[in-house]
Amino acid sequence: MAAAAAECDVIMAAPEGPGLLGGEEATRREAETFKEQGNAYYAKKDYNEAYNYYTKAIDACPNNASYYGNRAATLMMLGKFREALGDAQQSVRLDDTFVRLKNASAVLEYERIAETDFEKRDFRKVVFCMDRALEFAPACHRFKILKAECLALLGRYPEAQSVASDILRMDSTNADALYVRGLCLYYEDCIEKAVQFFIQALRMAPDHEKACLACRNAKALKAKKEDGNKAFKEGNYKLAYELYTEALGIDPNNIKTNAKLYCNRGTVNSKLRKLEDAIDDCTNAIKLDDTYIKAYLRRAQCYMDTEQYEDAVRDYEKVYQTEKTKEHKQFLKNAQVELKKSKRKDYYKILGVDKNASEDEIKKAYRKRALMHHPDRHSGASAEIQKEEEKKFKEVGEAFTILSDPKKKARYDSGQDLDEDGMNMADFDANNIFKAFFGGPGGFSFEASGPGNFFFQFG
Repeated sequence: MAAAAAECDVIMAAPEGPGLLGGEEATRREAETFKEQGNAYYAKKDYNEAYNYYTKAIDACPNNASYYGNRAATLMMLGKFREALGDAQQSVRLDDTFVRLKNASAVLEYERIAETDFEKRDFRKVVFCMDRALEFAPACHRFKILKAECLALLGRYPEAQSVASDILRMDSTNADALYVRGLCLYYEDCIEKAVQFFIQALRMAPDHEKACLACRNAKALKAKKEDGNKAFKEGNYKLAYELYTEALGIDPNNIKTNAKLYCNRGTVNSKLRKLEDAIDDCTNAIKLDDTYIKAYLRRAQCYMDTEQYEDAVRDYEKVYQTEKTKEHKQFLKNAQVELKKSKRKDYYKILGVDKNASEDEIKKAYRKRALMHHPDRHSGASAEIQKEEEKKFKEVGEAFTILSDPKKKARYDSGQDLDEDGMNMADFDANNIFKAFFGGPGGFSFEASGPGNFFFQFG
């Protein structure tokens, strides 16, 4: 009897009597029955019913700490942490051995930190806080949704989808979970499917601000991208550039779609021959998605077009490591050949002719350059100038020797080593080529007609 009075501190207005004590005992037993029923519903994760029965137990016996503690735990599962804190505080007032006050306070603190970090866009920290909070309240949908949304914003789409799907299996009308599913699809560039989920979420909750904004952005992004593609196909590159640029300003969080938009705009810039701008756009695409093969290929081609062969080789190597196709292997081989060629003397440049120059054009170019740089013409110049002109004269002879011979020219153009033909340019004598070209000894000479002036005399 004393134990019952201590556990359920009932204030009695009349002296104790058998009938009165019997009523107190009956009340205590009824409260215990309510508590046991609450426990059963709690075990089944039916937290709403558990809450109702714990409340009945408290109404029957308001001074029992365990009833408040149980209801606090249920409220935490329902995500009602401020109410849970009130019950936890009451349980501690009645019995200071209860620890649920500490748990409820911790959850509220994690929730506060998460809200602040979400505003700062520190989504990793939000996920951490929600994981800690869910240790105390594993059934809280609100915490799960916030975690899933941040996982989506971090690009961890499978994890976000899993959390949202778990909630939808229990509640197919949960607008927040539908929104997160749509958000994952939206960020994975499955825009049409994403819009369907956003619309479904808005049917469940017409005032869902995030779903409304995401739906509007998704539709706008899809429309701008399609308009840009259409303009590109029609050859209206200036309009395509403007449309892709506008699309890029719609949603900076949509990484995959924006990577494609940057690559598309890079393609437009390459068509406009703005190759450095095209390289920048492809670089931005790769920063957003470093697995985007198309962006690497487009940038590599721009590097080839601007004769930045080392960068082109690097990009083609990345592509071939990822996708070992015959086409990608050939791209890499071509870039390696051009890189090798770029490190040799450019005989076309030395003669001042195009790579498609005819045999006659090559001869005319040699005649002009050989006469221009012949050492005899600069015999009155300083030693430094004489040395420089002698070097150029030799290079002109080398260039003519290679480009005037069809076989050597073909090997040179294909990037093969000329040494394999037995040519040693270090021992090359440009004067022999000059004499052979101009008809041998006595066939040509320079004579001075005054300081710095020369005229040509043919025999």
